Amino acid sequence: MSAELYPLEQWIWLAPLFPLIAASWIAIGYIVGWNRNEAGERETSRVTIAASLLSLLSMLVIDLKALLSGVETQVVTAHWLTSGDFQINFSFTLDRLGLVMGTMVATITLFTQRFSINYLHREAGYQRFFMLLSLFNTAMLLIVLAGNPGLLFVGWELAGISSYLLIAYNYQRQVATKNATYALVTNRLGDAGLLTAIFFSTLWAGSIEWPDLHQAAGPMGGLHLGLIGTAFLLAAFVKSAQVPFSPWITRALEGPTPSSAIFYGSVMVHAGVYLVIRLQPLLEQSAPLSILLIVVGGATALYGYLSGLVQTDVKSALIFSTLTQVGLMFIACGAGWYDLATLYLLLHASWRSWQFLHAPSYMHQMHQPTRLVAPWIHPFNRLYAAAMQRFWLDPMSLWLLVRPTQRLSRDIHIFDTNVVRPIIGTTNEINVISSLEAWEKQSCEIQSSSTGVAPGSGFFGVILQWVANLFVWIEEHLILKGGGEGLIEVIKRAGITITQVEQQLSMPRYLLLMIMATFVVIL
Repeated sequence: MSAELYPLEQWIWLAPLFPLIAASWIAIGYIVGWNRNEAGERETSRVTIAASLLSLLSMLVIDLKALLSGVETQVVTAHWLTSGDFQINFSFTLDRLGLVMGTMVATITLFTQRFSINYLHREAGYQRFFMLLSLFNTAMLLIVLAGNPGLLFVGWELAGISSYLLIAYNYQRQVATKNATYALVTNRLGDAGLLTAIFFSTLWAGSIEWPDLHQAAGPMGGLHLGLIGTAFLLAAFVKSAQVPFSPWITRALEGPTPSSAIFYGSVMVHAGVYLVIRLQPLLEQSAPLSILLIVVGGATALYGYLSGLVQTDVKSALIFSTLTQVGLMFIACGAGWYDLATLYLLLHASWRSWQFLHAPSYMHQMHQPTRLVAPWIHPFNRLYAAAMQRFWLDPMSLWLLVRPTQRLSRDIHIFDTNVVRPIIGTTNEINVISSLEAWEKQSCEIQSSSTGVAPGSGFFGVILQWVANLFVWIEEHLILKGGGEGLIEVIKRAGITITQVEQQLSMPRYLLLMIMATFVVIL
């Protein structure tokens, strides 16, 4: 009876849970102090490998059942959120694509972790590395097994966080932290695209379960289908580092080689391709989306090929080659060859992970220190210079992403200095003391004055004392000060504040933001 109520595939949630438990165990052990330094390396590695092995075995058992007797393709293990007729579930899609991708992720992660045991021996961040790698294992399994984009988004974010922390693995180096921040800022665009797609799917499809979303793609209008598909494709393009978002992935190589292998060589870089393959029934309904896939994939393949010709270090050459291959996968999807793209993804991920893990030994096998540049490109001076500059995508992305973020931060600082602080009564020199503490000091001064209120006792006494002090302050500063001059001064300050807010909002970037917000509200 229990076997009928709880079929084997209902336990699929254990696959991402095992590495999550390992990451939590390592983190708690490091905080408490039982697995720190070199003495804790053995326990850390054993916990990590055991969790990954259990995760892989879980996938293999369900794979075997799928081959022998079949499994439910859409498994709901729990309800996450319910609002009226709308519901988000902890659901898993166990079709051929989900099972094959889950098995591949678990296998490559296990081998990468085993390789890292010796590679990172006696590293100061040994425990931190394996904790993040286990967290990444959970994230990728959630992405490829999720039954809806809501649960996929959880894995999407966990993968981004672990990627950011591993790029900044050597956080003492400024280059590492800058590159990690650059990658994080760029990937936030993809996250925004995925959230937008989830919102539109909820609004127009009524459900975000993959089967329901695919079924709603047929009767859905062209505009609605185009907006949902474009938002999903934005997330896929950013995650897979397609043009014009490619520069972040070359900066991500700042992390250790094993993380480069599993993140940007084999697994995470293919997450965007997986998302596109998962959306096949939806994308096949829109010819413009297929054309967009071909154009972006073709541009990325050409960019990766030409830029890779002039790279003289192993990891850079491999990452540009990866961009080329991933771009070809997007072209295959745009042409409708989704099965070919799936096979291409599996073979390329396995091969590229081996190449990245083998990269540290390349220099010992080669008789020359660097890779020779392809001879045919030498006569084309301008093309050679453009390839050397990586077609100036880095400065363009800085201009489009980083500088607007910096300007927005500067505007927020100006707004805080000229508007917020005058309102709460703090000066620009007060940087450490909070406004609450400043108000408490003011209250104490008021209490010590001749018109102060007697101290209260107990919780309600303190509250009444605070309210009484507030009225005393209002009476002294707004009513009794110069026959109403205090109140006039407050009105003047309010006018200045409103003018400053109006000047900030009249800037072009804020007007554009308000127009976009209005458009979203209308939709």
